[in-house]
Amino acid sequence: MTVETPTRYSPLSAWRDDLAQLPTGMQVRELPFLTQLTLRLRPGSPAAQAVEASLGITLPGPLRAEMSGDVKVLWMGPDEWLLVAPEGQQDDLVAQLRSAIGDEFATVTDVSAQRTTLALSGHLVRTVLAQGCAIDLDPRVTPVGSCLTTVLAQAPITLVVRGEAASGVWLLVRSSFASYLATWLVDACTEYRGGTG
Repeated sequence: MTVETPTRYSPLSAWRDDLAQLPTGMQVRELPFLTQLTLRLRPGSPAAQAVEASLGITLPGPLRAEMSGDVKVLWMGPDEWLLVAPEGQQDDLVAQLRSAIGDEFATVTDVSAQRTTLALSGHLVRTVLAQGCAIDLDPRVTPVGSCLTTVLAQAPITLVVRGEAASGVWLLVRSSFASYLATWLVDACTEYRGGTG
């Protein structure tokens, strides 16, 4: 008996052409199907130390992200982190973390289907996002490695600053809001089309 693998569809598959035609100062591409795991534990606990040793990182503190390795770690709350890794690593990463944690108190949950990720780059990123987000993206206020849960054009997002002067940003958005956010981004860039942008 052959078991067919279900076809996966990105929440923004219909938006690829529109997002590819934004002004030159604003590039947007979706990073669909990334592995995403919610990690809940007490900071500084034996479970936290075991996770840090297993991943070779230090769990970031409030409003920060650790983006240097294959597994990105985003601070989501006082005892919560989101681990982001390449597609298809859910099972291996969950097994690795649960093995490291052992009997210590912590939870690891696969939430890969909840969100998609938009990678934004270019010199217009900060200007465009300022139209719908109250976060000050000045690098003195939100330097590289900042991780903020906020609202962009009334859509809840997690914003991660990856590049200097906010020229490289990740937006993690729930799949149900993805099309709405893509519509907003395309509309917010309208005034920059056809110019030097």
